[in-house]
Amino acid sequence: MSNVVPSVAVPSRTEAVLDALKHAILTGRLLPGQALVENDLAAQLGVSKTPVREALKTLAGAGLVTMSPYRGATVRTVDDTLVHSVYDIRLLLEPEAVRRAVALNAVPAGTPVTASGHWQAAAESLEHADHCTDRADRSMANRDFHRALYVGCGNELMVGILDGLRDQTALVSTVVWDRTPSWEQEAAEHRAILDAVLAGAAERAAVLLREHIAAFVDRNFGSARTGR
Repeated sequence: MSNVVPSVAVPSRTEAVLDALKHAILTGRLLPGQALVENDLAAQLGVSKTPVREALKTLAGAGLVTMSPYRGATVRTVDDTLVHSVYDIRLLLEPEAVRRAVALNAVPAGTPVTASGHWQAAAESLEHADHCTDRADRSMANRDFHRALYVGCGNELMVGILDGLRDQTALVSTVVWDRTPSWEQEAAEHRAILDAVLAGAAERAAVLLREHIAAFVDRNFGSARTGR
């Protein structure tokens, strides 16, 4: 197994290992289906097995790693079942969450984007994604963009459910971009969504977001199951 990252001194070894492994998975250095052997990872990262074991448990909870009593830990494989499960929930919840967030956080026409912290964060994430050269960084910037749009929806449970899908969505994106780079098209769709958000057009923002999510699934995995 090739090196994941060099060992670094940080306050929390488990957190450092978690970040290193997540980045390696989201850049494809650790491939879907690849075995994650605690001894090997600990040696590469210069830590004991304990933080590696804890990080793998956290990654399993986030949906990036699969744990089996027979095979041990492996990188989650992206298949149609995973994609449709994740994106069905996003299609059901995320457009409505964004519609509510826009309705609750609308700013008067002509007001600078900085008037809303959420919208400013969305704009900054979109700008950051445009300049990323690393697939993992770009994917997480995209996830930050989406979260900035829905986090102000006023429903903590809805936000929590969508937050729980962030890592799996990032994994799907990086796998897709590896075979069909499409982030420029998706970035253009993001800009149109943000324009609707800044205009206070809650219904239009929700429709554009729904079309954006469904189109990604349709292009890469077949028609989205949830009705549009």
